[in-house]
Amino acid sequence: MHLSAAAEQAWPPFVLVSGLLLIGLVANRDGLFERAGHFLEGLGGPPVVLLVACLLLVAVVTAVLNLDTAVVFLTPVLVHAARGRGVEEEGFLYGAVYMANASSLYLLGSNLTNLLVLGHQPISGATFAAHMLVMALAATLATALGLLVLFRRRLRAATSRHPQRVSWDVLGLGLPGALAAGVLTIALRNPAIPVLVVGLILTAIEVLRGRLRWRDVVRAVGPAELISLFLVCVALGVLARSWDGPAQLLGGAGRWQTTGIGALASVAINNLPAAVLLSAHPVAHPSALLLGLNVGPIIAASGSLSAFLWWRAAQQVNAQPSLLAFSRRGAPLALFAIVVALAVTAF
Repeated sequence: MHLSAAAEQAWPPFVLVSGLLLIGLVANRDGLFERAGHFLEGLGGPPVVLLVACLLLVAVVTAVLNLDTAVVFLTPVLVHAARGRGVEEEGFLYGAVYMANASSLYLLGSNLTNLLVLGHQPISGATFAAHMLVMALAATLATALGLLVLFRRRLRAATSRHPQRVSWDVLGLGLPGALAAGVLTIALRNPAIPVLVVGLILTAIEVLRGRLRWRDVVRAVGPAELISLFLVCVALGVLARSWDGPAQLLGGAGRWQTTGIGALASVAINNLPAAVLLSAHPVAHPSALLLGLNVGPIIAASGSLSAFLWWRAAQQVNAQPSLLAFSRRGAPLALFAIVVALAVTAF
């Protein structure tokens, strides 16, 4: 009984994310993200305009194509955009992962935690988006403002260079695939299988065209890692259904306490296991829990899988991320974003 319930709660998020990663791979192969980065380099105005535009790009891609997709494919784009304009890249490097986490509250598929927490009470993507819109906007705007304050001096010291020209002549299948995923996620109560089908069809077409190899597809999805995480989530789901400790912990908690518990649990054991443990039974304040689980990982790199993926993507472009810097900047930023989001949604 507990095993089947835990598996039923856990499988849709992992299937959905697999489909979104496949669509993201196709979009990346089309050069969609790279072109967007070059386009942003060409924007006029001071360097702060470039950073704001890059953060907006991260927010949109995270909302439509998932948190992990955004950090994998956009971290290099933001770093190259900063370098192309002669701007110090640190704000863009950390901004990629901070903004991705803050922006993962918009749609159901934006973060695995959204589907895990709401596994008991399936709602349509449109209902979720409408319910979370104010909180998501508050979290992302607060995060963007905090980043601008943190890196204001580095942005002022920047110099400008001539950006590359961007051609949008051929966009390929990535953009329509991303739009289809967004529509399916909003329209359906359980978009996991339809989105996976879209991703499989697009990648199969690209493989047949010779534009992708199957090894690229497997590497992008990371089936070993996803299956391992799935099994861990199922095991923890069984544990949480057999032990009422997490349910009692959240039973008497208000919105602020629920958010704090979610944030601290994400840092302590990672947000995916935390989501399973804390939501095995219906939660009184699911949106507050999601705020803690999605924005809380900004506090430390242990908080989410996205931080590991971001770290790997940063190293691939010879950036120099630091665990200490991640927390030194992320902790106050997370606290600020959480307080603003809770305060705004209290009215």
